[in-house]
Amino acid sequence: MKKLLLSAIAVCAFGITSAQEGGFKAGVNVGMPMGDIKDGYSLAIGVDVAYMWSISDEFQVGATVGYSTYMAKEYDFMGVKIKPDNAAFLPIAATGQYAFTENIFVGADLGYALGMAPSGMDGGMLYQPKVGYQTETFEVYAGYKGISITGGTFSSIGVGFNYKF
Repeated sequence: MKKLLLSAIAVCAFGITSAQEGGFKAGVNVGMPMGDIKDGYSLAIGVDVAYMWSISDEFQVGATVGYSTYMAKEYDFMGVKIKPDNAAFLPIAATGQYAFTENIFVGADLGYALGMAPSGMDGGMLYQPKVGYQTETFEVYAGYKGISITGGTFSSIGVGFNYKF
């Protein structure tokens, strides 16, 4: 996994030195937990910032970092309310985006999500395919986010909004 992360950083560094133009985007996302965690978590929310380099008119690559939180559900155990800690990750990834038309795109993030909470949370491989609509100043998208950790996967299906600088 460390080799994958170092490779992504190297690709991004190469892009900085060779790309003609680029730009920042920052946004928020919200999702519904699925799979292994759907019974224990009620909502996934996050923020991201990315820098993208134009490789061609249709294709961009870049690097992204963010913060994702999975909100834990409250349980009733023998009449006692129990609320586990929320799970939180710091995703660091390479990102790519291909525009089929001026406004319609597909994209993907691939990297590593560092476990931030609760204390001792493992990190894992991050993957996030998405499809969306964009203009020159913003984009909206729908996607699937998966973070593979030991013993399972934190996954969600959701929507996001990014503002382009």
